[in-house]
Amino acid sequence: MDFSGTWKVYSEENLEGFLKVVGAPEMVIKMRKEVKPVLVIEQKGQDFTYTMKTPICTKVHSFSLGKESEMTAADGRKFKCIVREENGKLVAETEKFTSVREIQGDDMVEVSGLNYYYFFYLLLRLRGIQRKKPVQ
Repeated sequence: MDFSGTWKVYSEENLEGFLKVVGAPEMVIKMRKEVKPVLVIEQKGQDFTYTMKTPICTKVHSFSLGKESEMTAADGRKFKCIVREENGKLVAETEKFTSVREIQGDDMVEVSGLNYYYFFYLLLRLRGIQRKKPVQ
């Protein structure tokens, strides 16, 4: 599955609760409640560049499927992550949480949950605002 494109968050479920449980500072929680980020994903085979843009900052992460990479949270904390492809979905695992992204029509849906307690989850829906159409 090709995840390349520009995606805008249009729906969020349980954002504040999830961010509190993973230890995000109040400033980050407040900002994320008010701002819907734009994500730009560039995929070249197994290699990805993932850019999150907000009016406040831009974060760029690069990773390769199956290899551990270091990423930076919005508050500057660094964490290790391994992303793999599983049945057409991107599955990202950290020490604290797992995130699964999949394409559903024109949308990308992300569900994140804590590894030790899945009651706390985050559901994001993103609309593709600029995507390559797959070659038929």
